[in-house]
Amino acid sequence: MFIRVLKAEMIKMRHSPVWLAFLLIPIIPAFMGTFNYLNNLEILENEWYSLWTQHTLFACYFFLPVLIGIYCSYLWRLEHANHNWNAVMTAPVPITHLFLAKLIMGSAMVLLTQLWIGLLYILSGLLAGVLGPIPPELPVWLFFGALGGMVVCALQLLISLVIRSFAVPVGIALMGGIAGLALLSKGYGIWFPYALITLGMRANDPAAPMSVGEIQFIIACVVFMAGFSLFAITWLKSRDVVTG
Repeated sequence: MFIRVLKAEMIKMRHSPVWLAFLLIPIIPAFMGTFNYLNNLEILENEWYSLWTQHTLFACYFFLPVLIGIYCSYLWRLEHANHNWNAVMTAPVPITHLFLAKLIMGSAMVLLTQLWIGLLYILSGLLAGVLGPIPPELPVWLFFGALGGMVVCALQLLISLVIRSFAVPVGIALMGGIAGLALLSKGYGIWFPYALITLGMRANDPAAPMSVGEIQFIIACVVFMAGFSLFAITWLKSRDVVTG
């Protein structure tokens, strides 16, 4: 049963317009970050590492949260349309399967986005003439950034479940990313879901270790994801969904 639900979500995403956002939105921070890097070479002297800080400066705080918000809003779009909740709630499909399938699909999109961001980073560096080898830590930055993105995905799925609007949850994601900047600067990033992307990708200082332990980071991600998923599943099981 779960495999069928997951396949249905895959079919929905396969023919969706979010792939255009997937392709185009990460190009914007890559271009902005590279432009900023080239215009500040006298200050940004750490080559690939400096380029990474400029790419993630724009991606982590603005564009990535928005992109994840778009993914999650679209994953609930069909259920929110017309009277489809009537069919969903009466279908012989466990509510847990429905939410987890969307979480897996959204997390897969986050992973693909991270790979695309990594590729754009390498291409930008080569085109900008950055010297030296590509940082060997790049896969680690992308992996931990993906874990933080999955937490945001779980939270945005919950928000998009409760708020039927497509745009409002995306706006919340943008505000969350900006708020993450302030909280991360105060040392509270590990306690704020939207700051985990920045923390995991070492956006502020990629040459240094993560400001919190990697095990602590992973535990925080697992706890946040489990908590948001449990809340969403409980919401679906215990509340009458407004249709129309």
